[in-house]
Amino acid sequence: MEVKARMPGKVDEVKVKVGDAVEQNSVLMIVEAMKMKTPVGAPQAGTVKEIKAAGDRVSAGDVLAVIE
Repeated sequence: MEVKARMPGKVDEVKVKVGDAVEQNSVLMIVEAMKMKTPVGAPQAGTVKEIKAAGDRVSAGDVLAVIE
């Protein structure tokens, strides 16, 4: 399952790494938008397969991570 950005901003901090097991709603990363930091949670339990946006600027709808 792809985890997508809900708003444009910058990926400020990545809390997980590839291969980590996560529970539903676990914080995967923090996105900063308009000086506000917003946590991005896992939509389901699984294993982090890929992190696509570490430290990058993102637009709404961009894929941030993939959970398997």
